[in-house]
Amino acid sequence: MSMNRPAAAAALAAALCLLTAGCGSPSADKATDTKAAASATGYPVTLDNCGVKETFAKAPSRVVVMNGASVAEVSTLLALGLGDRIVANEQGYGMSEVPGRAAAIKKLPTGGVKLNDAYDIPREAMLGLRPDLVLSTTSYGFDQKNGFATRGQLTDVGANAYVSPRGCHQDTSGMTIADSYRLLRDMGKVFGVSDRAEKLIAASEKNIAAVTAKVKGEKKPKVMVLFSNMSMGGNDFSSVVAKGIYNDILARAGGSNAFENASRTSFADLSKEKVAATDVDALVVIGYNDPNPAAYARKLLKEFPQWPAAKNDTYVTLSDSMYLGPSNDVAVRKIARMLHPNAF
Repeated sequence: MSMNRPAAAAALAAALCLLTAGCGSPSADKATDTKAAASATGYPVTLDNCGVKETFAKAPSRVVVMNGASVAEVSTLLALGLGDRIVANEQGYGMSEVPGRAAAIKKLPTGGVKLNDAYDIPREAMLGLRPDLVLSTTSYGFDQKNGFATRGQLTDVGANAYVSPRGCHQDTSGMTIADSYRLLRDMGKVFGVSDRAEKLIAASEKNIAAVTAKVKGEKKPKVMVLFSNMSMGGNDFSSVVAKGIYNDILARAGGSNAFENASRTSFADLSKEKVAATDVDALVVIGYNDPNPAAYARKLLKEFPQWPAAKNDTYVTLSDSMYLGPSNDVAVRKIARMLHPNAF
């Protein structure tokens, strides 16, 4: 990205200073003052995002949050107190473990955008929003083949683009809680609120460490994690989690994924027979715009009465805390209390 005007002016003044005797001129003094002011505010800020260097001359004020079947980006902005910077948000789970968050997301402007067949913001509508920052869960959101504005097209209208951690190649199977912290840190830098980001990260780390200490040495039950009433493949159970941040959360809570080896990708597409043949000690149901994920959990337990989870009625329902975002410590605590109630 090209150098911003204040930085360019300062660089030009420095070059002229070497060639002439005009270092003490008013213009040189002004350039020096401009450079000092920029340094004092912490800008410009440059991030290397998916191999693209994105430079921010100031904190963004017109942010567009793409859908991406995520709630990580909008939740992160809200946790950092940046909701007033959002001019269009397409994310929402309809529920949250954090009091007030679902309602806060619902109140955010949507920009009056008609979504395309990929359930996200098409190119012309995006450019019409006049954003200075666009957030996408993965690089999919900037793919021209999908009808979206590319990073280059956004640059042409003065907008930065950001793909969340692990989203560059659209493979989130290696995602961990550390990626949630990276998202917080990156947004903290971009908006000049790194102190808020670090406080949130420190609190989360402290909470998770306290839970992990309580369940240390305990037997690790086998947990089935899946999204309620959602189909992603051809089998009866295509929204079963295999890999990703979910496994990191389970491990911190003193559990393990019963289907971790069922797929090399984030989700497994399983038959009913495969699910029935697996011992499931506990159930975590993630509700994505589902008003009653508990009903889905009870239905599963009734369908597979041979599971230890069914015999002991062991399940918990979650939503945004189980995914990339600022509230993974909530999921760790809730799952740990389900798996190891005597430790609390």
